[in-house]
Amino acid sequence: MNTPDSDILNYNVDVMIDGDRDHLWHHIKPHRCFQAQEQMIIVKGRGLTVTDIRGREYLDATSGGVWCVNVGYGRESIADAVAAQMKQMAYYAGSVGTIPSIKLSGKLLELLPGMGKVYYSNSGSEANEKSYKIIRQATTIDPQRKGKYKILYRDRDYHGTTIAVLASSGQAERKKDFGPFPEGFVQVPHCLCYRCPFAKTYPGCDIQCARAIENIILEQGPDTVGGLILEPITAGGGIIVPVDEYFPIVQEICRKYGVYLVIDEVVAGFGRTGAFFGHQHFDVEPDMITLAKGMASAYEPISATVVKQHVYDLFLNDPADPQARMHFFRDISTYGGCAGAMAASLENIRIIEAENLTENSRVMGGYLLERMRELLDHPKVGDVRGKGLFLGVELVADKTSKAPAGEAQVGAVVDAIKAEGVLVGRTNSSLPGLNTTLYYAPALVITKEEADRMVDATRKGIEAAFR
Repeated sequence: MNTPDSDILNYNVDVMIDGDRDHLWHHIKPHRCFQAQEQMIIVKGRGLTVTDIRGREYLDATSGGVWCVNVGYGRESIADAVAAQMKQMAYYAGSVGTIPSIKLSGKLLELLPGMGKVYYSNSGSEANEKSYKIIRQATTIDPQRKGKYKILYRDRDYHGTTIAVLASSGQAERKKDFGPFPEGFVQVPHCLCYRCPFAKTYPGCDIQCARAIENIILEQGPDTVGGLILEPITAGGGIIVPVDEYFPIVQEICRKYGVYLVIDEVVAGFGRTGAFFGHQHFDVEPDMITLAKGMASAYEPISATVVKQHVYDLFLNDPADPQARMHFFRDISTYGGCAGAMAASLENIRIIEAENLTENSRVMGGYLLERMRELLDHPKVGDVRGKGLFLGVELVADKTSKAPAGEAQVGAVVDAIKAEGVLVGRTNSSLPGLNTTLYYAPALVITKEEADRMVDATRKGIEAAFR
């Protein structure tokens, strides 16, 4: 008799290829192009290397395509931790405690000093939406926050796929066709110096991208603005690292007007940027922090919304009080009770700490950035930027004018790099006319040799595509 493992892992190559074409709806990908073209099917991973169904190996510079397999592929100890927990107790709703949920919460609060409570769900989109619901419900509970329902978000930032978090996306092409969106979401300028929205040059710009937030709050009415959500380092909008002065100015503005500052660590967290969390590079203390992706290195789906104690305390209602009986956080996430996912996260964090992967991210990220900047000698490479193992290479048609490269050319670069055996990402149907940045977010276990391979493949890919 076959075991469950053998049933899952046993397959016929041609049947799988046909099934991929006939049955599967891929994420964020136009499908007409492969009705008659075989698509990649990944069957195995180890470290940074993935193997497709035809036996071809690739160095994965994307940590699973969307920057989440932080500790690399093939971590048996995570699988073992999940299996052990699921055999003991797989699930109970988050309305009660479980051993892994309690242990993980304690660990997260140890890693995030100053935060007070942890709320679990199962995706970054959901974690961010919880923060919006907290901001909105607080307008009913706290008289001082009455009417403060609006949420500011930043141009180029991305916070998820549900309608509410998509309403707070600064990526017009991601939002296209999905409206109408709920009201109360207002955009503030991005902070990419290379394409400054104010046509200024740092440091003589007075950090106007940050100071503009105060003007927008005043235009909207301070009594209506309840929250501001920001990625510490903009991810899918082009890998944008703010200057050091940015976050202190933003925080001062938020405190002045009673605006909750939410930091979306879904991508930047768990060592990705060379600090355990991306906002730790900057002088900032958010009211809420959202986590996902690297939280369990995508071995299991899990996310969290972590809040300061003063936010949690707003919801400590008296159920015997007719006026306050509904003043608790009336929310639930079904899969926020998956005990196996929490076990995966605990083991994932143990690996990051035991192997000093955050430091490797800092050191190897610095090396990779230095090597990638060698590409600036190419006439089609406009900018190279990043932090830790999170880098972007922006391609241009003309270096002097910064006119962006054509999207078809950028796609050709990605394909040419793949032909060299390296998988990289790129801005994808996000920014009108500016889907021109190559993305690098390899697993934190990367070696110097693997970093060199990524740079060499990128140079060859650019040269091949721009002949």
